Amino acid sequence: MDVALSNSIVSTATALASRENSDALNIRVLKKALDIQASSAATLLQALPQPPLATSGSLGTQVNTFA
Repeated sequence: MDVALSNSIVSTATALASRENSDALNIRVLKKALDIQASSAATLLQALPQPPLATSGSLGTQVNTFA
């Protein structure tokens, strides 16, 4: 077996293993960032004031069930 071919195979295997580790780390960071973003969005939505519900008149007090 040629030494250059062996070195090439080892080099390729090492590069693939390194890429898999890098991909796993990137995915973990992405998931953490998405979790933080979702938490921030939920906090912002909870901070919004609740508008009062309509209690009189036809606007907002009736549901059109035939639409």
